[in-house]
Amino acid sequence: MKTIDELLAEGVSGKRVFVRADLNVPLANGEITDDGRIRAVQPTIAKLAEAGARVVVASHLGRPKGAPDPAFSLAPAAVRLGELLGTDVAFATDTVGTSAKETVAALADGQVAVIENLRFNAGETAKDDAERGAFADQLAELADIYVGDGFGAVHRKHASVFDLPARLPHAAGYLIATEVGVLKKLTAEVKRPYVVILGGAKVSDKLAVIDQLLGKADRILIGGGMAYTFLYAKGYEVGISLLQKDQVEVVKEYMARAEANGVELVLPVDILASKDFPDLKTKAPAEFITVAADKIPADQEGLDIGPKTRELYASKIADAETVFWNGPVGVFEHPDYANGTKAIAQALLDSSAFTVVGGGDSAAAVRILGFDENAFGHISTGGGASLEYLEGKTLPGLAALEV
Repeated sequence: MKTIDELLAEGVSGKRVFVRADLNVPLANGEITDDGRIRAVQPTIAKLAEAGARVVVASHLGRPKGAPDPAFSLAPAAVRLGELLGTDVAFATDTVGTSAKETVAALADGQVAVIENLRFNAGETAKDDAERGAFADQLAELADIYVGDGFGAVHRKHASVFDLPARLPHAAGYLIATEVGVLKKLTAEVKRPYVVILGGAKVSDKLAVIDQLLGKADRILIGGGMAYTFLYAKGYEVGISLLQKDQVEVVKEYMARAEANGVELVLPVDILASKDFPDLKTKAPAEFITVAADKIPADQEGLDIGPKTRELYASKIADAETVFWNGPVGVFEHPDYANGTKAIAQALLDSSAFTVVGGGDSAAAVRILGFDENAFGHISTGGGASLEYLEGKTLPGLAALEV
């Protein structure tokens, strides 16, 4: 995989460099609530601009239906990128149309532009190779060189991720190089004990990675909504908690494999349960009880791990050399159910392990709950991409850069 430093050594001054970034930031009423992904790609964009490149930044945001939708405009991200770079960033109001062509043509050496959400064009995500390729051809007309730095999208076989690099000289940006280096420490170069914490809502989202980790991790700690399928598989009453009954038999098989392989699979021993899901807008105080994990009332749902589980999980993390965490262990957006996720984050900080926070909600939780993200070994920008890498899958965006 060619690096951006090799590209810079060859010279990029005056050349149009297309940077496939991941500016897929959360928005609330048009305001960015977490700019972590923009900050993560800033070093690559800044370095190219300093070297005199005419930088064309592209990304997706959300899941528009292949047509323009103001709710998913990249305009706020372009503004924030300009603030971080300390310079004006031009914004094209389409992807490959008149605005994009004119905006790119107007760039001087060292200037930066952002084009509108790539998913406003159906060709970006098309299953049909020809349709996707046609869009990639149009994007290629905007640039002379391609730099892939949108790690959060490299597991997608999309036009700007997979097809475009084949049409232009290409290299990996700093973020992708860093992310791949970190993931190698979680796969090929693991220091033990290796502890994995998996949370989030659905156990089905994590089954493939659990399958792989049963042969690699020393301990797997389970939390979040997915924990209730495991507890149910043990024969426990889980009330109205999140439950995927269609995955129970698979979970039972995984628990048996964990025991056979000597992998410690750790489940919650107590739970914060409530009859009502909390109001995440007003953050009004919630009514809840703390119960043993096998004593959740039939009319209540688990919303966070309890105090005994927090202590248990912290003890399982304390002696680790490598820790990977993907997914909050409770409804961290509400203060009454944030303590479990806070405890996990604090346990990572208290350990001497190489700690990796795996993208998405986990990364947002770290920042929202007030932790210093620089205190962790690495905070990934791509939850799905990280998981698929750990599953052993070939990621289309990385494969395209390696050709």
